[in-house]
Amino acid sequence: MRVPRAVANFNRRVTNPAARSISPWLPGQGTLEHVGRRSGRRYRTPLLVFPTGDGFVVLIGYGPETDWVKNVLAGGPTVLRKRGKDIALINPRLMSKAEAEPLVTGPGRTFYRLFPYNEAALVLTTST
Repeated sequence: MRVPRAVANFNRRVTNPAARSISPWLPGQGTLEHVGRRSGRRYRTPLLVFPTGDGFVVLIGYGPETDWVKNVLAGGPTVLRKRGKDIALINPRLMSKAEAEPLVTGPGRTFYRLFPYNEAALVLTTST
């Protein structure tokens, strides 16, 4: 299921600004900080994130052509804010949701399966 663009535009202007301060503290969510590939501007995007053995899987609700996905794939610095920590992420790669599912660990795995997005996931590893 891909979320309609009208919903994406509403979320960008209304929901995301309100969610940025609380999403790093909610289970299954985090705020991804990334740099615009053209503007060089820093962005903070609240997203659904799931831990893996060496990083995180991020579900993509608006499809792989979404600006935040393009920005992360362009290779700029990417940081996940989760539970009061800033986690630097590297090696972004796109996968289908089904391909990424075996990578998801812990209790979030059930929620990952149940969430209706089925198109794509972005897998990132932690930089150490």
